[in-house]
Amino acid sequence: MAKKHDKEKKSDKGLKRKDYDKALAKLHGELVKLQQWVVHKGLKVCIVFEGRDGAGKGGTIKALTERVSPRIFRVIALPSPTEREKSQMYAQRYLPHLPAAGEVVIWDRSWYNRAGVERVMGFCSEKQAQGFLKMVPKFEQLMIDSGIILLKYWLEVSPEEQTRRLEARIQDPRKIWKLSPMDLESYGRWHDYSRARDEMFEATDTKASPWFVVDSNDKKRARLNIITHLLSLVPYHAPDRPKITLPERRVSNGAPVDAAHLPQVLYVKQTLRSGQVVSHKGDLVIIGDVNPGAEILAEGDITVWGSLRGIAHAGVGGNSLAEIRALNLQPIQIRIASAIARAPDRPRISYASGTGPETARIVEGKIRIQKHKAD
Repeated sequence: MAKKHDKEKKSDKGLKRKDYDKALAKLHGELVKLQQWVVHKGLKVCIVFEGRDGAGKGGTIKALTERVSPRIFRVIALPSPTEREKSQMYAQRYLPHLPAAGEVVIWDRSWYNRAGVERVMGFCSEKQAQGFLKMVPKFEQLMIDSGIILLKYWLEVSPEEQTRRLEARIQDPRKIWKLSPMDLESYGRWHDYSRARDEMFEATDTKASPWFVVDSNDKKRARLNIITHLLSLVPYHAPDRPKITLPERRVSNGAPVDAAHLPQVLYVKQTLRSGQVVSHKGDLVIIGDVNPGAEILAEGDITVWGSLRGIAHAGVGGNSLAEIRALNLQPIQIRIASAIARAPDRPRISYASGTGPETARIVEGKIRIQKHKAD
């Protein structure tokens, strides 16, 4: 019979986010060590996730893979089989994705589709389903004999919790993509899936390849339990590695790079509205419009690629306002660096316009651009 794995008793209240994040961060560190060991020893690990719709397989896989390399921890979520794949031997489409040395393959649903959704929804015959259940233990034994570490998890939720999660998907635009027509059709067949699950356990829960059943009504605890459990089943420790020091950076001719000589530019990609202030000690580039009442402060050049209430382009340098092309110009102020404010006669201001007379002048440490009223 499948083994029940749930180290923590489910409480009435969910696990606090702070406690969950702290525990998960610790487990992420252990997963990185596992990753290094898998690569170092050339291990082959295969993790199967099956379970009810809405049981939390996707969230568990995300928590498991969040801090490891996707080139080593590969997630496989195959779409519906093509007509060509339907004509193949059933296991054929899964074989190319099995792990090679130094890999961890995670299945978001797997070959067990035949024992579950395909059987319940009538995508395969009962003869095919029975043949699959008879063949799978041998197939998995071949995997194990080839050196693959095989772990199988079934995530189980109550009917009430499944209903709550599926209804949440309907209401949340961020989750609606998770609700497929197949999920809706499967929802009414709870007891059919229960019978199919029990027969699957009876036929495929073997000593060499057991099922581990996880109560996922509390998703956070389920994720922590699964990660903790799989870490206990794959022997590992962090391999020794030499002390790492960063080498000196050099340019192509071999001369050291002096960071002080590199331009310090801050790019701000947004529209600045009245009352917003953007400041930077180096050059500042605004990619967007600047409305009256916004302030831009910089010790270097200020460039606005957008509209200053009609100005198509304006550049304010440490000593100059390079260019203004005015289009329906409105009053606006750009506060400049304190060095310019102390020497207001230094900046050179030029402008070009085809819409009428304008002036640009320094007033109390600010560059003020004003459109004149027509006489």
